[in-house]
Amino acid sequence: MSHPASPFDPRLFRNALGRFASGVTIVTTYHEGATYGMTANAFMSVSMSPPLVLVSIDHRAAMHTHLPKSKRYGVSILAEGQQALSNHFAGRSVEGFQVPFIERKGMPLIEGAVAYFVANVVDEHLAGDHTLYIGEVEHFEAVESKPLLFYAGGYQQLNPHS
Repeated sequence: MSHPASPFDPRLFRNALGRFASGVTIVTTYHEGATYGMTANAFMSVSMSPPLVLVSIDHRAAMHTHLPKSKRYGVSILAEGQQALSNHFAGRSVEGFQVPFIERKGMPLIEGAVAYFVANVVDEHLAGDHTLYIGEVEHFEAVESKPLLFYAGGYQQLNPHS
């Protein structure tokens, strides 16, 4: 006799997913004269040839409104010490906080990040309460620096063994 699957407890599911350590990114776009950005850890490489990356955007996020119109996005992989930027773009901004933007290929990015990508949206896939935006990379750069990490609901630092 089979037993019906019990429904997922959303909090326990989120906690289990939080056991996957990830970097922290700011996804940006520029549309009709305005810059939009959001914190995301749902970023990954998809293909080396052609060079494709993917960001997953919640349908409730403002970015989900702007990205389908701009058809381009930037990804800044944050460095250690950039927690305030992550918090700002996650909706926990501080009055008077100045975002240190730089620009590559007409896309605003976060100054001081460990890596940058500028991509053109080539495909979109609905996936539950998110949309996956696959972008072909037109520009990237990286520096040797430690990334900001996220694990189990909090920021972490990379501490490699000597």
